[in-house]
Amino acid sequence: MPDCTEQIYALWDKLANYPIGDGDEALEHLLGSLCSIFGAHNALWSVVVRLPSPAVGDALNGWRPLYVRLLRPLPTMAASVQEQFDTLWSPSIDLSQILAVAGEEPFRTQLLFEALPPEWFDGPHYQRHYLDVGHADSMSMRCAINADVRVHLFIFRSTESPRFSSADKKPFGLALRGLRWFYRQQLLSHGLLIANAPLTATERKVLLGLLEGRAEKVIAANLGQSPNTTHIHVKSIYAKFGVHNRAALTSLWLGRLPEAR
Repeated sequence: MPDCTEQIYALWDKLANYPIGDGDEALEHLLGSLCSIFGAHNALWSVVVRLPSPAVGDALNGWRPLYVRLLRPLPTMAASVQEQFDTLWSPSIDLSQILAVAGEEPFRTQLLFEALPPEWFDGPHYQRHYLDVGHADSMSMRCAINADVRVHLFIFRSTESPRFSSADKKPFGLALRGLRWFYRQQLLSHGLLIANAPLTATERKVLLGLLEGRAEKVIAANLGQSPNTTHIHVKSIYAKFGVHNRAALTSLWLGRLPEAR
């Protein structure tokens, strides 16, 4: 593929300029830019966590997705993702799902046709979750945020496009290797990294308002809530993150996270 270094630099600059409150738009820009740079037609972002007490003999060693975001959530693709999610708690776990979580590398990129044996492409999983939804190939990234939390990212090419190659893999890794700060911000904004429980949709809106420095009354007005309701959400957010005020909450975006929760 042609040199895409300047596009990657532009992507980094753009992501760095997004306010914390525009995290969803920033993630959409990342996924859309990767598709544009690498000739893909869809992308998937997933936060994967290690269960504290996996079952004996668990093929995935306790790793399960907690949050999934599709760039273009087409009905066929969304249904495929849900089916794959459901099978992770059944005995019929596919080899591709096992290999996706295998190993302890802090950062890894992988080509689908590099990772799976030739016979896998004649099997039902490739037919159902690739060919049936218009995919022929994928390239993936996995980044460890700490010992128990990882980010997975996939981009997909259609059946009309050539396969991804090593010429794509190297710049793909370059584009994503230095964005650990971004992944960390994404997880914090959803309460998925160090909160005692994931944030509700409303709590997340309140959280982003707090991080933007808005007063509680302004947040309440923007969300169409009473100030008292907003204050209850603020107290819940503080409790989930284990802090007592806005300054301590904000410091989580600036300070060092614990290695594991």
